[in-house]
Amino acid sequence: MLIALVDTLKQLRLQISHLEDNTLQQEYPQLSDFIANKSKSILNIYSDLSFLYQFLFVYGRKSEGTFNRFRGELERFYLWSWHVKALSVFDLKRVDLEEYIEFVVNPSSDWIADSVQWRYKNNNGLRIQNESWRPFIVKEQGLSQQSFSSLFTALNVFYKFAILEEKTFANFVPVVKKNSPYLVVQSQINMPDTLSDIQWEYVLGITKDRCLEDPTLERNLFILACLKGLYLRISELSERPQWSAVMSDFWQDNDNFWFLRIMGKGNKLRDVTLSDDFLDYLKRYRIFRGLSPLPRSDDPEPIIHKLRGHGGMTVRQLRRLVQQSFDLAEASLFKDGFTEDAEQLKAATAHWLRHTGATHDAQTRPLKHLSEDLGHSKIATTDQIYIQTNVKERAKSGLKRKL
Repeated sequence: MLIALVDTLKQLRLQISHLEDNTLQQEYPQLSDFIANKSKSILNIYSDLSFLYQFLFVYGRKSEGTFNRFRGELERFYLWSWHVKALSVFDLKRVDLEEYIEFVVNPSSDWIADSVQWRYKNNNGLRIQNESWRPFIVKEQGLSQQSFSSLFTALNVFYKFAILEEKTFANFVPVVKKNSPYLVVQSQINMPDTLSDIQWEYVLGITKDRCLEDPTLERNLFILACLKGLYLRISELSERPQWSAVMSDFWQDNDNFWFLRIMGKGNKLRDVTLSDDFLDYLKRYRIFRGLSPLPRSDDPEPIIHKLRGHGGMTVRQLRRLVQQSFDLAEASLFKDGFTEDAEQLKAATAHWLRHTGATHDAQTRPLKHLSEDLGHSKIATTDQIYIQTNVKERAKSGLKRKL
């Protein structure tokens, strides 16, 4: 039976403690039995698992999203190493890694689930595994270039970390990546994924109209305003171990300009400027919540509130609300005859709103200002994604070529 090696980020510290104290059986009996059985053929399996937990603990402190990405990639890599090769991950050679890539391209059917599944659930004080969980899900078959890139990134970071910790002295990932027939070296022009004008008009407009019959959609409306109007990543609005986005993070300077202080990628704080238009949505949302129109410097309320319970919302919960607005817009686009726009909207994610706002504003705002609000460490990054000056100049210089 395939078993999930890693629980949630919240449970990880407990798993580390259980492994160190040899008490895994007390809370994770299935996992404990699995490891004990595998230890008969893989002598270093406890050390392997301990190092995986250590690695995920270190990188999980960056963000829950980072933890989830590395957990998924490394967990199935570990399981493959133990199940298929009966080897420690630190005994694998270059040819083994190449064999693993082939497996990822075409995993065994018993390694694949039909949908995303939860891993463990509480049952009388025990963490019991979901029997439907598998390392892969159906949509991951025929991996995209982005998925391949994430796979190689996770393995490379893992082995680099292992070398620093003197767990191993070899990292075969770069050479395997370089020679992989599945990874395409990209040099084409990449445009960010954005909503069309009509798609954004429907997403915002339908959500706003529905607020009249369902006031709870005011929350959806404000999330849309934050993601598109402030170019936020959805994680920057979420409740995280190292940061809670609260209303007092909105602040006003001596010249009456408003800002939002948020923690972005790499735990970097930045202050995003607020437009007059956004302030109208902020006031509307706060009035809906029974708060004063504008926040005070000591306002402890979460920026995005739960309808039940206390505290802020998780990334998954926020994504669900954005998707709800996308679904409403999609249905309305179909109804009004905009079939192509409706079909394209099915592929949209919350991150498209950040790209949509930045792409639109890149036409009018100074590049430096846009870059700082986006949280890019280099202006060149903003130019490369949203303006692509070099591409446009190259296209312009190529117009007069003669045949």
